[in-house]
Amino acid sequence: MFWNELWEILTITTVWELLVIFFAKIIEVTIGTLRSILIIKGYRLIAFFLALIEITIWIFVASTVITGLSESPMKGIAYGIGFASGVYLGSIVEQKLAFGKLLIQTITSDHMSIIISEKLRELGCGVTSVAACGKDEARTILMIYTNRKASQKIMNQILLIDPSAMIVVNDVSTMVGGYFSSAKSIHK
Repeated sequence: MFWNELWEILTITTVWELLVIFFAKIIEVTIGTLRSILIIKGYRLIAFFLALIEITIWIFVASTVITGLSESPMKGIAYGIGFASGVYLGSIVEQKLAFGKLLIQTITSDHMSIIISEKLRELGCGVTSVAACGKDEARTILMIYTNRKASQKIMNQILLIDPSAMIVVNDVSTMVGGYFSSAKSIHK
């Protein structure tokens, strides 16, 4: 008796309908994740269009699930798994797209700062040096503004030259004036 009722609950909705709910929810949440990040980074127009797509998908998927939930609990399960998968996929997509600019601050010795600065400038990066005092010796803080896509390659280049360098990375929401290069040669 129990197994028959369980089987009926599991099979009352077609696999295709459950897959549509699942994948539509993944797409909707992925778009929502990107939209949120784009708003924070100042890409309001793109976020506007993504919000329009996101809410349209949400209305259709949510209404389908809510109206059919009492007859088919599997719709709710597909919806929930789709939501969780969309959060995960959205974070991966955002990381791959790498929107925005970063400030990479590197604290290193005076001697190493010269070598790092020269190498990064050869690669097309703008580098600003600031004299600083460390615990035991004079230090230099290098500030490098770059696109997020180039950040890992820049950090790798710094660590290749000075494995003991301290690197701090911050998001930049607004930047006015100064020299900024997309560091095209570092993207290769």
